[in-house]
Amino acid sequence: MKKNTPTSTFSFSKIYCSLFSHNYLLSKNITDHIKEYTCSHCGKQATINSKGQLEAMTPRLKEINDALAFVHAKKQARVNRDTTFQAAS
Repeated sequence: MKKNTPTSTFSFSKIYCSLFSHNYLLSKNITDHIKEYTCSHCGKQATINSKGQLEAMTPRLKEINDALAFVHAKKQARVNRDTTFQAAS
């Protein structure tokens, strides 16, 4: 069995974020409306929820965003393919 050893959770960046709030920077465009953000100080991730508000990233939201990104990329590829080969009349 593995023993769980406590890790040090003390970090100046976490203290900075708790005092002055997070400084989120865009890390990934999922679709035109949904984006992922990462804090430049502590590395905490967030995403836009269905109401347009920032929400802390969870494994479930990460999985949903990955699926949305796949579907959106597939749709964009299909739209681009259809528009490039359309004959002029």
